[in-house]
Amino acid sequence: MKPKADKPDPAGNGLQFDKPIAAQGDLAGETNERRLEICNKRGMHARASAKFVKCAEQFDAEVVVIKDGQAVAATSIMGLMTLAATPGSAIHITASGPDATAALNALTALVKSGFGEED
Repeated sequence: MKPKADKPDPAGNGLQFDKPIAAQGDLAGETNERRLEICNKRGMHARASAKFVKCAEQFDAEVVVIKDGQAVAATSIMGLMTLAATPGSAIHITASGPDATAALNALTALVKSGFGEED
């Protein structure tokens, strides 16, 4: 089956797909997002950040954490710590890829559990 030839593509072969491959969802997977409140006593400190990274690395997904307009990779301990996510602050997590939903579910559970820390 030939792709549509409505407009030439940048490569100059005269073909144009309706959507970029990444937007089709079959290869890139879904993009999901969640807003979470940091509920442990010390916020996103070194130990909590390490647990977050360890959890995020288990999935085939690109996860980004955003706070106050600053975005960092969920696999960067230092990046997470620079967010200065204190108790009660909100973070926004986005995930894309085949395991996006599973990654968000696991990270949500981790944050809601207070990173497994006791009071």
